[in-house]
Amino acid sequence: MKDKRSPSQLEALWKEDDMVDGEKVRAMVVIMRTNGCCWVKHGGCTMCGYREASLREVSEDDLGKQLEQALSKYKDEPFVKIYTSGSFLDDNEIPPAVRERILDAFSGCKRILFESRPEFITTESVAGLPKNVTVALGLESSNPDVLETSVHKGFTPDDIRRAGLLLKENGLGVRTYLLLKPPFMTEAMAIRDAVQSARFADEFSDEISINPLNVQRATYVERLWKRGEFRSPWIWSLVDVFRQLSGTVDSRLMSSPSGGGAMRGVHNCGKCDRDLLDAIERFSFNQDPRELDVSCGCISKWHAYMESENLLGSPADLDRDFENELTLRE
Repeated sequence: MKDKRSPSQLEALWKEDDMVDGEKVRAMVVIMRTNGCCWVKHGGCTMCGYREASLREVSEDDLGKQLEQALSKYKDEPFVKIYTSGSFLDDNEIPPAVRERILDAFSGCKRILFESRPEFITTESVAGLPKNVTVALGLESSNPDVLETSVHKGFTPDDIRRAGLLLKENGLGVRTYLLLKPPFMTEAMAIRDAVQSARFADEFSDEISINPLNVQRATYVERLWKRGEFRSPWIWSLVDVFRQLSGTVDSRLMSSPSGGGAMRGVHNCGKCDRDLLDAIERFSFNQDPRELDVSCGCISKWHAYMESENLLGSPADLDRDFENELTLRE
């Protein structure tokens, strides 16, 4: 079936709240259609469905028209986030001339954020970046085995550390993304890994974003999820990570979960999901752990779930297994 999406049209654009210089501000988020992430050619990451936002042939002219669309929606927001399906610093995805146009177009805003894999963060590529730039690094985990086997990231934690330190040395901001509950991990393992990874990333980060795994379509993780071999993390697990880290790292801690409250995203029992997600949003802005003091009876089920996982030694979706067992008995 022929892809009817236009290469000269943005994938998406919206406005949201974020932080600049310690203040809550409005940010414009731009999702560009590009030729895609270079790592997809090597299989891509197990949880990433962003290849759906990619097209095979996107020209410089197409990217220029996408920029014009973004500028038509820009209302002087002090923060602009520009996402592609891969790396903004990859010349094959965003040619240098286009990259310069984009950065010049938003040179008046206080903060610009984009993502890049570490191989594109070099002394040469960093030297010409304006000082209002923050680069987002998708570390996911500081455990090399997790990166290689669970995530299939294609680089090591030390690669990210090198890139982060280089960015900091050049006066640029760093936001590090960590993945809560990569595949093959139990809930307890995922919590420990996220806490350890945040402590590793704190050295070179201004902000650390804990991203609970959201099951995206046409991914390896979706196949596991459909077979009942993966459950998206509990919101209680995300709360636990923040409680352990709060006051112990210098970086701002944050999370803006995709698909929060849905079966594919981070979720609890359904009754407390919205209240907890709102509490996590407030914590992300004010860093006050008291925001996380939300109660629900399902916290005991979360504890029991983790104990069951440890006893069985399995990261399978135990809730679904239990429901299937009841159905068979009926």
